[in-house]
Amino acid sequence: MSQVILKDAAQLALMRRAGQLLAQVFEHLDGFIGPGVTTLQINDRAEAFIVEQLKARPASKGQYGFPYALNTSVDHVVCHGMPKVDEVLAEGSIVNVDITLEQGGYIADSSKMYCIGAISEDARRLVDTTYEALFKGIAQVRPGATLGDIGHAIQAHAEAAGYSVVREYCGHGIGQQMHEAPEVLHYGQRGLGLTLQPGMVFTIEPMINQGGRGTRTLRDGWTVITRDHCLSAQWEHTVAVTESGCEVLTLRAEERARLG
Repeated sequence: MSQVILKDAAQLALMRRAGQLLAQVFEHLDGFIGPGVTTLQINDRAEAFIVEQLKARPASKGQYGFPYALNTSVDHVVCHGMPKVDEVLAEGSIVNVDITLEQGGYIADSSKMYCIGAISEDARRLVDTTYEALFKGIAQVRPGATLGDIGHAIQAHAEAAGYSVVREYCGHGIGQQMHEAPEVLHYGQRGLGLTLQPGMVFTIEPMINQGGRGTRTLRDGWTVITRDHCLSAQWEHTVAVTESGCEVLTLRAEERARLG
C-alpha cells in the first residue's frame, strides 16, 4: 500500500462535509429499515437520497466492479453482503448497512447495525459489544498513539465478552481514494504499529463474531460469511487525527452525547 496521505485543513473540511452528508443518509434510513423491507429497497432508497437530495455520489457503486450503492450484511454475513430483491428482512434479524459517499472529491465511509424488530438477548449483546469496541478503538486515536493501541483496545473488549475478531478485513486510510494507507487492524499489541499524527484520516470498522473468527467468501465473489454460521456484527466510522486527539467525521446526531 502507498504512503500515508496527510490531509490539510482544507482537505479535512471537505472530508468533514462528506461525513456529515453520510450521517444524513443513515438518518434517512432509520425509519425505513424494518421487517418486510428488502435489502435491495434499502439500496435503492439510499442511492436516490444520495444522488437526488444530497447531490453526491455513492462511492461504492462501480468500485472494483461492485454494482450497488451499499452493502447489506444480514445475520451471519460478516461483510460485503450484496442487496437482493428477494432478501426480505425478518423479525429478529440483525443487518449491517455499510455506505460510502463522495462529494467534493473526498470520500466518507461508515456503517451501522440495524436490529429488525425484537431480537434475541444474545444478538443484542453482540451488537452492543461491537459498538462499544468501535468506540474503545476511537478513544485511542490521538497524536503519538499507535495503530496497535487501536487494535488492542478493540480486541481486548471483544474477547473479554467471549467473542472473536475477524482478521481478514480491516480499516483503511481514506481520502480522494476509498482505500489508502494505512491498514487499521482490529487486533494487536499496545505500542506497536504506525505512530499516529495529525492529518491522518482512516476508518475503524471492527467485525466481531459470536463464534469463531473464521470466514469464507460465497460464489458471488463478494459476500463473506462466518464459517460456523454464528452471528457477526460490524460498526464503522471515518476518523481524523487532530492536534489534540480525534474527530469522528461521520458521527451521527444520535451519537454526539457518546463523545461528550
